[in-house]
Amino acid sequence: MPKNKTALIIGASRGLGLALAQEFLNRGWSVVGTVREGTRTKLHDIADGSQGRLRIDSLDITNQSQIAALSARLSGRIFDLLFVNAGVTNPRHETIGEVSTEEFVRVMVTNALSTMRVVEQLAENVTPSGTIGVMSSGQGSVADNERGEFEVYRASKAALNTLMRSFAARRGKDRSLLLMAPGWIKTDMGGPDAKFSIDEVIPKIVDTVIAQAGKTGLQYLDRFGKTVRW
Repeated sequence: MPKNKTALIIGASRGLGLALAQEFLNRGWSVVGTVREGTRTKLHDIADGSQGRLRIDSLDITNQSQIAALSARLSGRIFDLLFVNAGVTNPRHETIGEVSTEEFVRVMVTNALSTMRVVEQLAENVTPSGTIGVMSSGQGSVADNERGEFEVYRASKAALNTLMRSFAARRGKDRSLLLMAPGWIKTDMGGPDAKFSIDEVIPKIVDTVIAQAGKTGLQYLDRFGKTVRW
């Protein structure tokens, strides 16, 4: 079991982020998890019983000033893992011709722009031998898009993937960067028709994330550690 390992999980109030925080705690890590300010969540309940190994901080990922404030609060703090989990979607069958401008902007800003703002701001808080990861999706793969559906969500994750590649070209050649495609999971966002439960996939996701420590360059992987086509 790893000792003195620390993870910063952005978007840990529910769903995959909450489960990730719990799994890392179960494996002996210390965790800082973020939630939106003023909301009591299940993460708070976990923190109450964590004997100080789980700390909660506040962040609305779409608020640029809050990202800067979080960066200031964490100044000098070094983590083994930064993992950005926050994300949103829109109705599955809503096409690009039907989506409103406001909804398109909401999904793209949250999933691509805001996620990368966090990465840019907090990258220096990760040890050089650590990992910077973001929750992407297999639906962000342009090569594998043979069914359509989830059009705006797909576009936002494809944009995220491209922006991470740009970040890697600028700042990540000598460190571990990860785009994680977890699969279609039963969460509030994934919905009841998803194929897999959180309990089925989270241990595999954490196995894959941990295995990337010390590797260099950007990888786009599924939960089994298999490369996803761009």
